[in-house]
Amino acid sequence: MTVAPEYGGTSRPEAGGETSPEKILAPVLSAFWDQPESWTLETYLRHEGYAGARKALAMAPDDVIAYVKDSGLRGRGGAGFPTGMKWQFIPQGDGKPHYLVVNADESEPGTCKDIPLLFANPHVLIEGIVIACHAIRSNLAFIYLRGEVVPVLRRLHEAVREAYAAGYLGKNILGSGLDLDVVVHAGAGAYICGEETALLDSLEGRRGQPRLRPPFPAVAGLYACPTVVNNVESIASVPALMNKGKDWFRSMGSEKSPGFTLYSLSGHVANPGQYEGPLGITLRQLLDMSGGMRPGHRLKFWTPGGSSTPLLTDAHLDVPLDYEGVGAAGSMLGTKALQCFDETTCVVRAVTRWTEFYAHESCGKCTPCREGTYWLVQLLRDIEAGKGRMDDLDKIDDIADNINGKSFCALGDGAASPIFSSLQYFREEYERHITGKGCPFDPAKSTVWADNDAHLGVNA
Repeated sequence: MTVAPEYGGTSRPEAGGETSPEKILAPVLSAFWDQPESWTLETYLRHEGYAGARKALAMAPDDVIAYVKDSGLRGRGGAGFPTGMKWQFIPQGDGKPHYLVVNADESEPGTCKDIPLLFANPHVLIEGIVIACHAIRSNLAFIYLRGEVVPVLRRLHEAVREAYAAGYLGKNILGSGLDLDVVVHAGAGAYICGEETALLDSLEGRRGQPRLRPPFPAVAGLYACPTVVNNVESIASVPALMNKGKDWFRSMGSEKSPGFTLYSLSGHVANPGQYEGPLGITLRQLLDMSGGMRPGHRLKFWTPGGSSTPLLTDAHLDVPLDYEGVGAAGSMLGTKALQCFDETTCVVRAVTRWTEFYAHESCGKCTPCREGTYWLVQLLRDIEAGKGRMDDLDKIDDIADNINGKSFCALGDGAASPIFSSLQYFREEYERHITGKGCPFDPAKSTVWADNDAHLGVNA
């Protein structure tokens, strides 16, 4: 795990600029991950823990919402929807209980930010929950955690226990009059439960499948009551924002995408890990700071936000990694999961493995996704094995088009994205598999998950 050096000021780095690493990187969430027992309440309090909550609890709920809205904080779960605006959608005076649900079901291939955050510093999430629940007038919050990460589950339970014992959860928090309970719920490992309405169904004890919208969760969410669903990093960003101010927050990042965020750098890179910096930093700058690609190799393609975002190439190294910059380049920032692949990687093989994942994780509720991902896998396997035909390329493009924008939730769109983008940039490589009757790459050296540590040249 790699974290940023001590915070050395704010910066809006220009593409390919000479800004020093100390000024580019902005460790806020990861500021003390490397300290002994960083996950304990004692350590958290030494680093201004719960100071943001004290300030927020002294404000009126609507003022907190307005403050977060003015800060420009955007959701860190992928879509980038303004956090304060989402809180504002909760109807007031409706006589119903309001709920906050934290989506910690991190399962997008390549995404690994929320789980390390919870493992190293769970109290920052709990403090963010206190602030958010005060703002939306909620007395009950749920943390829906991916069930496989048992060490994180245990650490989160202990942090919640500490918070109750210290009076940061429970009755009359810090004398504010707010009563708040937090429930930690372990999911059963379904990728579809990362979709917010499928997550709500799972919390209610039903099979995790996306709901028809409207009504939206803000009106009829958990138990048919107004509900806010936020990503872990979104909520964890609120305490520092409240403590240090919205102007401080806006001093980082870009005008439309302000603030700091975690970038998950993985793949064929010399030093994979979490790099926290302002939105708008470029992959070139991150690679310069992380030692670049593995020795002797060059970047071939990469994903800006996990496998469900259209892949980019080495021509996009200077694209600002914010929502507008990546969108203008034809992709999506998503979860900032920067998977980097070098020239030894077979694009067809990588896309086939991703598509197999989406076919396996499809909930089966809608026909385009259920049938489309299945047939994409069959065709891609044939192409990878050299058994495909040239018209199969138009066929997978057509099937992806019939999934994209026509499935019940965004899983179908995510499955289609690697198809479209890989055909756009690497169609010749698909054709070589067909004309050459097989994959031209050495499978022992082609992809990250097939390599051993010695071959990668990094410490896994």
